[in-house]
Amino acid sequence: MKKVIIQLTSGKGPAECCRAVFRIREIMIKQASAQGINIVEIDSKKADRDATLLSVTLAAQGDNLQAFIQEWKGTIQWIAKSPYRPYHQRKNWFAGVSIFDVKEFAEWNPHEVKIETCRASGPGGQNVNKVETAVRGTHIPSGIQVFAMDSRSQLENKKLCLSRLEAKVMSWQAEQLAQNQVNQWLSHLSLSRGNPIKTFRMDLS
Repeated sequence: MKKVIIQLTSGKGPAECCRAVFRIREIMIKQASAQGINIVEIDSKKADRDATLLSVTLAAQGDNLQAFIQEWKGTIQWIAKSPYRPYHQRKNWFAGVSIFDVKEFAEWNPHEVKIETCRASGPGGQNVNKVETAVRGTHIPSGIQVFAMDSRSQLENKKLCLSRLEAKVMSWQAEQLAQNQVNQWLSHLSLSRGNPIKTFRMDLS
């Protein structure tokens, strides 16, 4: 079963492009589900306004991914009035979609993770702080850290920490791979605008 990583980005576009990324994510997830493709969000970067995203990283898995990939990979054009600037003349907003085979990623190695335990804080009563149940995981090559204190069990928190850290590292790797494509996309945006892979004509709000 094929698995890919999908990264949506607003590039350096304004809030309207970040809103388009948010909406495209919703549409993409709904379509994937309807086609029997398992798709989950593994990371996202919020923009300044509510319901806007600078970027989002998704993992998709299924037997019929090729048609889905071909439909989405490239520049997405969204034609709509700005929901933030009602008198703004511009109506064309753009987002980029990069797709990577999981084989392009370095293999996840738990031995590259430094695990530390500490006392949990927050609600849960005095018992929460009596033992070191919280877990902090650091991926040594990237310096990425994740903290887990969901459970009163240190073992459960360790499992959660490693799972979340793996997702964060995968997203980080996707960003590294995508950066070249994002730079090219931004450099050739005028050309991409004339040749979007997909166009939406609907309200952005």
